[in-house]
Amino acid sequence: MMELLLYYFVCVNLLTFFVYGIDKWQARQGKWRISEATLLLFAVIGGSIGAWLGMRVWRHKTMHKKFKYGIPAILMIHIIIIGYLSKWI
Repeated sequence: MMELLLYYFVCVNLLTFFVYGIDKWQARQGKWRISEATLLLFAVIGGSIGAWLGMRVWRHKTMHKKFKYGIPAILMIHIIIIGYLSKWI
């Protein structure tokens, strides 16, 4: 069970990191963009570490308040949930 959760979090965070990079590349090219709602959804479903790293590495969405404050808040919530669940699993 724990291995499956770990695999899920690794995969969703890698995917989220690259989605942020793709959106930044698309923005620079003036092409179709990934919606902010989708970017935030990736963070909410477990990709908060990937979102935070994507913001830092790609320098993407760092000035938008919902990302600047929302992603760290989601990350903290995930840390609390994982800490709580680790006691039960």
